[in-house]
Amino acid sequence: TGHPLGAPLAQILDTYVLAQAPDGALVIVDQHAAHERLTEERLRAQFQEGRIATQPLLVPVVVDLPAMEAARLLGETETLARLGLEIEPFGPGAILVRAVPAALKDPDAAGLLRDLAEEFAEAGAPLALEAKLDAALARLACHRSIRAGRRLQREEIDALLREMEATPRAATCSHGRPTFLKLTRADLEKLFGRSG
Repeated sequence: TGHPLGAPLAQILDTYVLAQAPDGALVIVDQHAAHERLTEERLRAQFQEGRIATQPLLVPVVVDLPAMEAARLLGETETLARLGLEIEPFGPGAILVRAVPAALKDPDAAGLLRDLAEEFAEAGAPLALEAKLDAALARLACHRSIRAGRRLQREEIDALLREMEATPRAATCSHGRPTFLKLTRADLEKLFGRSG
């Protein structure tokens, strides 16, 4: 086939995808890490085109946070709006979420805000806008990604492999971990103590 990551074979532990590459190598994909990278690249492309679509929430969500975290996020209202996340103050330590990035489908708005607050807190000193956006895009992508422990249908596995092949930087997730490993026949023979 013309697919470098090959044909799906199975899913193991509802976390890893096995495929056989055209050269016979065994490909093991971390489904969460791979999907996280793909989601981040999609969000980044939308952002660069100036079109991260928002999804207004039918019922806005109130998120209670420590006052410092709430203040930090509210100080980033403009940055977050550029990413499709619309928030506003809602009393001491509370934030009202009116819209989320449409690409996130069914996000946990409270968890997302807590993660973003943590991301900005870990950054410490005020970051340049570009660094803030990069950090926020990575967090958004992680939130939206297929989780380990989720059973995938064969069609979903195939779609994941094909999208990985078409996406730049798909070999690592947003955190720098590999999204897949490729074991050649020689690698497998070595693991089993066979001589080639």
